[in-house]
Amino acid sequence: MNNNWPELSYDEGKETYETLHMFTQVIGKIKLATLPWQNHSWHVTLKFTPTGLTTSPLPYSEGYFQIDLDFIGHNLLITTSHGELKKFPLYGISVAQFYNKLFSLLKELRINVKIYTNPVELEDPIRFEEDTVHHTYNPAHVLDLHRAMLLIEEVFFNFRCGFKGKSSDVHFFWGSLDLAVSLFSGRKAPKHPGGIPNLPDWVAEEAYSHEVMSFGFWPGSAALPEAAFYSYLYPEPPGYKEAGLQPKDAYYHKELREFVLPYKTVKQASEPAAKLREFLASAYNAGTLAGNWDRGSLE
Repeated sequence: MNNNWPELSYDEGKETYETLHMFTQVIGKIKLATLPWQNHSWHVTLKFTPTGLTTSPLPYSEGYFQIDLDFIGHNLLITTSHGELKKFPLYGISVAQFYNKLFSLLKELRINVKIYTNPVELEDPIRFEEDTVHHTYNPAHVLDLHRAMLLIEEVFFNFRCGFKGKSSDVHFFWGSLDLAVSLFSGRKAPKHPGGIPNLPDWVAEEAYSHEVMSFGFWPGSAALPEAAFYSYLYPEPPGYKEAGLQPKDAYYHKELREFVLPYKTVKQASEPAAKLREFLASAYNAGTLAGNWDRGSLE
C-alpha cells in the first residue's frame, strides 16, 4: 500500500475532474437542501466509501434515502429505507443529463427536493440543467483519484487523532473539490472578508468565525494546475509565510496564501504516507508557533 500510490495528472484528468466536480455539486446541494444547518457547513460534506462517495442517509417524508457515486461500477445509486434502488451510468453523459436523470429518479421515488442549480465557488458557472460542456468521464482517472483520496484520508484521520481541541471530521467539500480536515485554536477570528465566487459572504463569515488551521488535498485547478496538498491559517499570523516547511518541496503560494506540497513529491517517496505526515506535522508546528496556539491544552 505504501509504495502503490496512483499517478495523478491534472493535464490528463482535467476534463474528468471538472465533470466529476459538477456531479458532486449536484448531490451535495441535495444534501444542503435536505438537512438543517450545521456550523462551518459541515452538514453538506460528502464522505468517501470503499467504492466512491456518499451523501450518507438523508431524511424525506416517507423515510430515508442515500445517493452514492460508485466509482467501481461507475454508476449513480439512489437507495431508500424501503429497499428501493435506482441507478444510472456515470459515463457518456453531460452534467445536464446527469441532473435530469437524477431528479427524474427522485421523483419516481416520491422524493421531492429543490436545489439552487447554479454551481458555487466558480467563476462564470453554468447551471446544471444547461451544462452540456462538461461530459467527460474517464473511468481510469476516476479510479486513480478515488484510490488516492482513500490513502490520503487515512493519513489525515490519523493526524487528526492527536488533537483534542475542536476539529472537523475528514470530509470532502464539493464546492472546491477537496478533501480536508480543520483544527481550531478555540479563539474567535476577525470577520472574514468573503468574496468567494458565487458563495454568499455570510457562509464564509460563519465558516471562519474562529481561528482555524486547515489541511487538505486538491486534484488540481486553474489556480494550481497540479494535484497538491495544502495548509493554511485563518487569520494568517505574522511570520507564518516565512516558515520553512518540510519536506523541502513544500512552498508558500502567494496568490492562494497557503503552503503547498505537490502530490508527486509524496507519490515518488519510498514511504508516501510518511512523507505526507512530515508535511502535516511541519505545517502544524509552523502554524501553532506563529499563531501562538496553546498546544498544551489542545493535544
